[in-house]
Amino acid sequence: MLEQLKVDVLAANLLLEEYKLITFTWGNVSGIDRESGLMVIKPSGVAYNDLSVDKMVVVDLRGNIVEGSYSPSTDTPTHLYLYNHFPDLGGITHTHSIYATTWAQSGLDIPPLGTTHADTFYGPIPCTKPLNVEQITTNYEHETGVKIVETFNDHQLTLDMMPAILCNNHGPFTFGASPLAAVKNAKILEIVSQMAFQTYLLNQDTNKVAQSLLDKHYYRKHGKDAYYGQK
Repeated sequence: MLEQLKVDVLAANLLLEEYKLITFTWGNVSGIDRESGLMVIKPSGVAYNDLSVDKMVVVDLRGNIVEGSYSPSTDTPTHLYLYNHFPDLGGITHTHSIYATTWAQSGLDIPPLGTTHADTFYGPIPCTKPLNVEQITTNYEHETGVKIVETFNDHQLTLDMMPAILCNNHGPFTFGASPLAAVKNAKILEIVSQMAFQTYLLNQDTNKVAQSLLDKHYYRKHGKDAYYGQK
């Protein structure tokens, strides 16, 4: 069942180690098959060097295990909530990468300071508000997804504009049309997070990127008038 998607999700998860985005088992990648309404995700707590296609877990959009002998990632309810609310979403990555998580633990948005940021993220990368005690103790992972969607709505953002978010006191989630695209955005997020952190170490009065430069770099890669790359 969904053999190609399982191969893709496995490959995406293994890239987290290659890209140095995870420590131990602190991360996961999922992908969805919209036609069947089924999601494939990494099994919970399994070391990356022990992962294989047959260990990927298939669940439906209500969280029922459809195929697999392992328990799915504990973040599965977060992934499912996001897939249910973003119909164009094809892949999700969650990590505890050092620099992005540093910003998340600080409760700060990542400001757009240069063109590297603007190439992928249209404006500040938002950090959610903290979960309250009831949200944490009742249905934590589900409520994490709720908070992510609320933040997108509050900031009037789309996944095309902002394929990343920081969960307050937790870490980053990134998004894409596929599992591999979501991992690519996780790597870009980590680089941008490090650049912003180091920029502020050098200069606390750093200016944010001018709107005109943000627009130029974002829209030359995205939208109907994009001209970056080969036709």
